[in-house]
Amino acid sequence: MSLLARFARLVALVTLLAVGCGAIEYREALAQPDPLPSCNDGAAKQAITAFVTRVTTQGGADFVPAAGRIATFDNDGTLWTEQPFYFQLAFALDRVKAMAPQHPDWKARQPFKALLEKDTRALAASGEKGVAQILTVTHAGMTTDAFAQSVRDWLATARHPRFNRPYDSLVYQPMLELLAYLRANGFKTFVVSGGGVEFMRPWMERVYGNPPEQVVGSSGVVTFQIGADGKPELMKAAKVEFIDDGPGKPVGINRFIGRRPIFAFGNSDGDLQMLQWTAAGEGARFAGIVHHTDSAREHAYDRQSKIGKLDKALDAAAAGGWTVVDMKQDWQEIFPPLITTGAAKEPKP
Repeated sequence: MSLLARFARLVALVTLLAVGCGAIEYREALAQPDPLPSCNDGAAKQAITAFVTRVTTQGGADFVPAAGRIATFDNDGTLWTEQPFYFQLAFALDRVKAMAPQHPDWKARQPFKALLEKDTRALAASGEKGVAQILTVTHAGMTTDAFAQSVRDWLATARHPRFNRPYDSLVYQPMLELLAYLRANGFKTFVVSGGGVEFMRPWMERVYGNPPEQVVGSSGVVTFQIGADGKPELMKAAKVEFIDDGPGKPVGINRFIGRRPIFAFGNSDGDLQMLQWTAAGEGARFAGIVHHTDSAREHAYDRQSKIGKLDKALDAAAAGGWTVVDMKQDWQEIFPPLITTGAAKEPKP
């Protein structure tokens, strides 16, 4: 066989192998499951997956080592619904009703009288001072363990007034998938919320997969003492220590996480500074906003809403090229199906 013939044969063999390997890779690509099945294919989904691919591709220009893959998420309105008012307030209102038999004076004392009599006008008239009194009696004067148990007990029985589902089942299925997708790609996910950290930690690992140490929130003063049984305990005091909202969010991230996120998601003006802080870092950055546009399946609100107002952050997203998820257009599913575990119903991850 001539040298030329041998060369031609070698080229043909290499070509055949390349085509074969390409076909295998193509079939494998087709076989890969969709990491975000509840999201419609579109610009938002593509932006998320493209970013994750960029920062996790070894040798790529935007590669980020696993230690730097920090993702932060707001909670209210970003990971679970927040209408008609924040769920922590719903917890506080229900706790007043549950505690009322031990406080007969509340029948003649505002704002408790208005709440127990379902006098919404008088309750609204009590304003921020009234809300503060309700939060004080339901969130302080007890140990952290006792408070955590009261949260778990409430979640096991309370139902949302519109959806008639447990509050912790009103989490967003696409966001559960996103959390899992990021973790599968070496990200460490944190919840950074204006909600109370002691309210969130008892259930977030079960529902989101986020352990307590990866939950950052507003906090009250907690003190150490020796209890009546001689055992050490932590007591919740009626004093605010830290507000993890608005400009407090990047401060909380610096204080409790110690790394600037490369990926952040919010839904309101209360998340603006967290998104700005994330986007301003060096290298590849992702800032995302959940835009509530689906009044049929959930709620539709933005600039004029008293809960979860999205105004300045929406403008910042347009100016900065951030990803805005349109709930109605981008999400196939809103809430996960319920599964029954004994007597309790929980969201299916």
